[in-house]
Amino acid sequence: QVQLVESGGGLVQAGGSLRLSCAASGLAFSKHIMAWFRQAPGTEPEFVAAILGRGESTNYADSVKGRFTISRENAKNTMSLQMNNLQPEDTANYYCTASLTIWPVIPARVAYWGQGTQVTVSS
Repeated sequence: QVQLVESGGGLVQAGGSLRLSCAASGLAFSKHIMAWFRQAPGTEPEFVAAILGRGESTNYADSVKGRFTISRENAKNTMSLQMNNLQPEDTANYYCTASLTIWPVIPARVAYWGQGTQVTVSS
């Protein structure tokens, strides 16, 4: 019954921007830590960013700090990731996730995963 649906991925040149969105249904949205992971072919999922249930705190991977911004709108059960100054190393499938656990958010603690949206950055 729980669904996490990502959108907003695409092809962009280095230095460009994209905004990813995640629409959630079937869960108590404000009770969950929401997070973004990304996965390149042949690799394990990599943590990108997370936001607490009421948006009171956020956490970012060092590789995206200062370039990406995570946010959520609990009244609409949505979460977003604004990605600026994209680089080729950001190329990956990006996943929306939900968890009831505390920091750090690791794959083993994630309760629900979306289907992913592809982000490709050309040089």
